[in-house]
Amino acid sequence: MSSTIELTKENFDQTVTDNEFVLIDFWAAWCGPCRQFAPVYEKAAEANPDLVFAKVDTEAQPELAAAFEIQSIPTLMIVRDQVAIFSQPGALPEPALVDIIEQARKLDMDEVRKSVAEQQAKNAAE
Repeated sequence: MSSTIELTKENFDQTVTDNEFVLIDFWAAWCGPCRQFAPVYEKAAEANPDLVFAKVDTEAQPELAAAFEIQSIPTLMIVRDQVAIFSQPGALPEPALVDIIEQARKLDMDEVRKSVAEQQAKNAAE
């Protein structure tokens, strides 16, 4: 039984809306680094049962990959309270993934929302 869920354009919004902390692995079956990263990601999912670990097959879900401007895979994205707080391409080694998850857990989302709002106001003013 996999501890990760498969995201499609049908269930993506629902998953991100219903869960305050979602990790997303953008991958494809033909991608070597994606296959290397998969067991690392699965292990992290098992170690963090309170978080949602999801995968997007960029071949099957090109719209999602395009919506998030995924240029290379694997790309790991972390969404908290419907805000993408982290996005990085490349197969992360296990210690790096563990570290990123810890940092993401510690983030003050009020601060994040404040800076997002400031950025949006700045963009609107320009």
